[in-house]
Amino acid sequence: MSDVYLVGAFSTVFGKRPDDTVKDLAREAYLGVVADAGLADGDVIESCWFGNCGMWVEEQGSIRGQVCLTPLVREGLFPERVPVINVEGGCATASMAFSGAWKDIASGTADTVLALGVEKTFYPNDPMQSARLFQGGIDQYDKSEWLDYYAAAGEVAGKAFEPGPNRSIFMDTYAMQACYHMKRYGTTPAQIAAAAAKNHCHGALNPRAQYRFEMTVEEVLADREVSWPLTRAMCAPIGDGAAGALLVSARRLRELPALVRERAVRVAATTLSGGKYRALDEPGLSRVAAQKAYRQAGLGPDAIDIAEVHDATAFCELYQAEMLGFCEEGQGGGFVESGATRLGGKLPINTSGGLLSKGHPVGATGLSMIAELAEQLRGEAGDRQVPGVHSALAENGGGVVGFDEAACSVVILQRA
Repeated sequence: MSDVYLVGAFSTVFGKRPDDTVKDLAREAYLGVVADAGLADGDVIESCWFGNCGMWVEEQGSIRGQVCLTPLVREGLFPERVPVINVEGGCATASMAFSGAWKDIASGTADTVLALGVEKTFYPNDPMQSARLFQGGIDQYDKSEWLDYYAAAGEVAGKAFEPGPNRSIFMDTYAMQACYHMKRYGTTPAQIAAAAAKNHCHGALNPRAQYRFEMTVEEVLADREVSWPLTRAMCAPIGDGAAGALLVSARRLRELPALVRERAVRVAATTLSGGKYRALDEPGLSRVAAQKAYRQAGLGPDAIDIAEVHDATAFCELYQAEMLGFCEEGQGGGFVESGATRLGGKLPINTSGGLLSKGHPVGATGLSMIAELAEQLRGEAGDRQVPGVHSALAENGGGVVGFDEAACSVVILQRA
């Protein structure tokens, strides 16, 4: 199996970009990746894995990547006759594209592969389009199954499942998990708010972040309630954006210029796991994906210097710190509150600002995490730079099956 290296990574600015189409976003991300890889053009690309969830709400399904890349092919910026594989997996879509690109190279079927994730979730003139997009992240055939599941779980968690018109049901499921964690382990709203405040402070340093302002714990707690104990500042916003990565084999890397080789990042592991209807006290699927990734990379959680985790809500950072083995189960609140996950802390998490501050264009999110970690490993993260980063981890989940995500990706990157 071939070693796999990342030689180009890029993320657009995330935010509400009503004047930009998916084709505009795809172009920006693609050209950014090629430029970051130090290539004059993309002629060496042999295949492309394209991630997107929502183009169907604009009446475009099936051949989304081909549609977005056709103008680039016509202009000679993207090579002709390259296979484009479309993938979709909720908020884990971009990570699935990355996994597919990695497999192309690891299996020896290609030497240079592009992963691209593109999404629009902000439709100011038709908010129902956003709602339709997110509905695809949960079973639409047997709704009674998850309605009954959440109703029963609410009695255990101490918070009834009561969806509201001003939020997605995913915020309610996260809130129920937070309440259960508070009930079982003594986690406090202030500890959850500490994760949000920290990520807003990190995001203020990120020129690509949707939100670039600092917040205190008190300000986070005082913000508008979404679903108790979660306030608006604890929940990821909707927005638009794109991100990508260019992966190469060891053989192709040796053929590239010295400057490209010096900035290369090794893909030490990339794994996926699938969700199920689990009990509230049962570990989530990210633990399974992380354990597989640690085995694949030949290291443990203590070797990780920095991480990006899927904080669709601030509670997720506490929970994922536990599932990924960064702290003991039930200790996520204290771990975050201690400052361990801040810049300058023991294990900085979400230096990008996370989904809470950087933003969350669903089909682009996972690759934006990869772009952030690549910058950190190269020492190019500016005011967000963590010194001495050697091993970095990205955790990205998507869709919902009960209290699990439908799919979870864990990627481990290392300085080459």
